[in-house]
Amino acid sequence: MNHLKPGETTRTPWIVGVSGASGTPYAAAVLRALLQAGESVDLVVSRASRLTLLDETGISFRDAHWRDDLRQWLSRGADGKPDTFAVDLDDVRYWPAGDLAAGPSSGSYPSKGMLIVPASTACVAGVALGLSKDLLQRAAGVTLKEGRPLVVAVRETPLGGPTLRQLVALDDAGATVLPASPAFYAGATHIQDLVDFVAGRVLDAVGVEHRLYRRWEGELGGGSRTH
Repeated sequence: MNHLKPGETTRTPWIVGVSGASGTPYAAAVLRALLQAGESVDLVVSRASRLTLLDETGISFRDAHWRDDLRQWLSRGADGKPDTFAVDLDDVRYWPAGDLAAGPSSGSYPSKGMLIVPASTACVAGVALGLSKDLLQRAAGVTLKEGRPLVVAVRETPLGGPTLRQLVALDDAGATVLPASPAFYAGATHIQDLVDFVAGRVLDAVGVEHRLYRRWEGELGGGSRTH
């Protein structure tokens, strides 16, 4: 299948890593928005995140049936309602987390950067220490060494000292540390609004256009008057 846009000679995707932290709706919102923006996506789903996805959505993510499982996941709203969103997966490539010979494991593989959404504290530690225990961590390390954008949407509270030090190390290495912290000034009235705010901030960090939330315009109470 040809994934190239007019005028492009090489497919250059965003790598999206999903770790085992709670917050699979954040990942779904980021993936949908990237695809709606016409971006190519390479997806890595960690083994731990499959357990979280099963717990939060009831969906079993399987390597052999990833396309069907991903479609079911991305079409679901943050409130759990199925078939809330229409999704087009034509420009998604999936890499199993155990495949350390996959494209994103090499710096010569073209990518625009990587988004880890959500990022668990174990994932943060692995990337900060350069462990490369699976493809997600390896791809993140490659992204850093190649000087490409890396966004780490950490989802944990409270944060202990070791994790805070590891997050500082990632910041020093050039990553964007982006806690999955929803805001309320945009006039959120549904759980999807809060999820979309975090997803939108992830995309803001790498310059991908979206319309996931109402931006602050310097007017107090503006969000409450949109509903």
